[in-house]
Amino acid sequence: MSIVNFKARLTQEDIQRLMDRENPEARALAVHKICKRIDEGELIEQDRQAAQDLIRFIATDAAELVRRALAVSMQRSPDLPADVARKLIKDIDSIAIPVLAGSPVLDDSDLIEVIRAGSGIRQNAIAKRPIVSKGVVKEIVVRGQGEAVGTLAANNGAEFDEEAFSITLQRFRAQPNVLERFIERRELPLNVTEKLIARISADAIDRLVARHALPPQLAVELAESARERATVDLVEQAGMAPDQRRFVQQLQMNARLTPSLILRGLFRGHMAFFEHAIAELAGIEHRRAWLLIHDAGPLGLEAVFDRTGLPKRIFPAIRAAVQAYDSLEMGPSGAEDIVKFRTRLMERIFTQFQGAPEADLNYCMERLDGDHERILAINAAS
Repeated sequence: MSIVNFKARLTQEDIQRLMDRENPEARALAVHKICKRIDEGELIEQDRQAAQDLIRFIATDAAELVRRALAVSMQRSPDLPADVARKLIKDIDSIAIPVLAGSPVLDDSDLIEVIRAGSGIRQNAIAKRPIVSKGVVKEIVVRGQGEAVGTLAANNGAEFDEEAFSITLQRFRAQPNVLERFIERRELPLNVTEKLIARISADAIDRLVARHALPPQLAVELAESARERATVDLVEQAGMAPDQRRFVQQLQMNARLTPSLILRGLFRGHMAFFEHAIAELAGIEHRRAWLLIHDAGPLGLEAVFDRTGLPKRIFPAIRAAVQAYDSLEMGPSGAEDIVKFRTRLMERIFTQFQGAPEADLNYCMERLDGDHERILAINAAS
C-alpha cells in the first residue's frame, strides 16, 4: 500500500505504531490519531485516496481493539469509505454500533438490511441516528423491537409521517412504555396527542400535558373530568395552543372562558390568548381587538373591555398587566428568557397595581416557582 502523498501528514512514530503487530494497544492509539488527522484535514484528491487506502488497511486488522478505534474515530466522518463502513457494520456489536448510530456514508438500503436482520441492539443504534428517513422509520416501526421503536419515538430527527405514527400506536397499543417515549419529542401532531391519552399512564399524561398542546376539546374534557388523576392547566394549554382562536372558542362553548382564566393567562404573558379571549367576548375580529388593546392612548383597552361583559373590578389589573407587557422585551434565548420575562412582568404588575385577585397572583407565583425549578434542572443536566 502506498501512502507517499499522505505520509507527510503523519509522523514516523505514527507509522511505526501502526505497523507494530505485537502491540494492538499501540496500533489503536495510532489509528485514533491518524483518523483524527484525516477527519480534520482538508485533503486534496490524491491525499484523500491515500487516506482511504490507509483506512481500508486498518479495517483488516485482526485485533478487535484496533477495528473499534477505527469505528469510533470515524463514526460520523464523511471520509470513511462506504465499503469500509459496510464492512464494519457486519463486525461484532462493539464495532458495528458506533458506525450504525452515526455514519453519514451509509444509505437507507444499508440500514434497512441491518434492521431486517433482527438484532435489537443494532436496530436501537439506527434509531438513535441524528436523521432517520421516513423509509427507515417505517422499517423500524414495522419490524423493530420495542426498545428500538421507543428510542425512535423520542428522536426528534426521526421523520415520522402519519402512517408511521399510526402503525406505532396500533402495534404497541398494549405497551405504554414504548408509546410514552413520544412525549419526549419537541412536537407532536394533535391527533397523535389525542390518541396517546387513551394508551398511556396517568403520570405520562401529566408529562404530555406539560410538554404539548392538546386538542382544545380534549383539554377541556380532561380539565373537567376525573380521568384517572390527570389534570390540565388550561392557562398553560392556552399558551401552547397553535390555534389560539379555536382554543378560545372551545373554552367559551364549554363555559370555561372565565375572568380568572383570562387574567391568569395575561399574567403569565400569554398575550395572544388574552387578545383572542377579548375578541371572542367582545364579538369583534382579533385584528381590531389587538389595535384596541395595545392602543397607546388610555381609551382603547377600556372601550373593548366594556364590550366583553367581564367584571369591572378586574379592569385595573388587566390595564396594569397590558401596560407592563408592552413595556418589556422578550430575550432571544428560549426557555430561560421566557422565565425572566414572566418574572419581570409579575414585578411590574405588583409595582403598578396592588389589587389583583389574590388567588390569581398566588397561582402565577406558584407557576413561576415551577418555571425556575425547570430551568435549574435543565442547566444542571447540561
